[in-house]
Amino acid sequence: MFTLPNILTCCNLVCGCMATGAAFYGNYQYAVLMIVLGAVFDFFDGMVARALGISSPIGKELDSLADVVTFGVAPSAIIFYLFHEVHYPELLASAELSIFNFQLSIPKLLPYTAFLMAAFSGLRLAKFNLDERQHYGFIGLPTPANALFWGSLVLGEHAFLVSLKFNAVFLFLFMLLFCMLLVSEVHMLALKFKNLSWADNKQRYVFLIGCLPILALAPTGLHYIILWYIAVSIAFPKLVKS
Repeated sequence: MFTLPNILTCCNLVCGCMATGAAFYGNYQYAVLMIVLGAVFDFFDGMVARALGISSPIGKELDSLADVVTFGVAPSAIIFYLFHEVHYPELLASAELSIFNFQLSIPKLLPYTAFLMAAFSGLRLAKFNLDERQHYGFIGLPTPANALFWGSLVLGEHAFLVSLKFNAVFLFLFMLLFCMLLVSEVHMLALKFKNLSWADNKQRYVFLIGCLPILALAPTGLHYIILWYIAVSIAFPKLVKS
């Protein structure tokens, strides 16, 4: 029983590896499924550890290692493949850079910037482990929310992302924005209810009520819900901190 939380954490890690492999083949549906399954294991490993009253330094380290793969490397792999599908403006498509006497075209080089997401996710997780302010809330976008956002976005908006209305520059800037959100000092809403009173949970109720029209209009639009989550956290910082 004492090894059960670590077993669940390893299941999360395996799911992250499988999601990464699927993403490199452009199998978005399977990659997102594995990220979601990894998030489920990530939720239950902590819950089981608390229920059993056990914790260990190796469990904490293992959890962070699993999370950086499932919620950092896997979404990076999704973005990497997406860079090969999106439209490149003519000027960008013909541009080349010389690195160590190698001529590299921008369309061949830009996809590798996707792995900035993995680096920022690792930094986010390292900060979370050491930041005493995050015991009851989040500072910066949680890595599972970021991973689920990109997975849902690619599944739900793929036709738009690969159309002429979108291009690689927008994808790169959008990715950088989320990298910054991961390590930002923005206080993010924690969906932990200590009780059901409105006074103690008004920010959480505002978020949940706002999710209802989103689900009605876009039942599979998890990325819209995460954008709403970010918007509520930024727009009502005093409520989020309370």
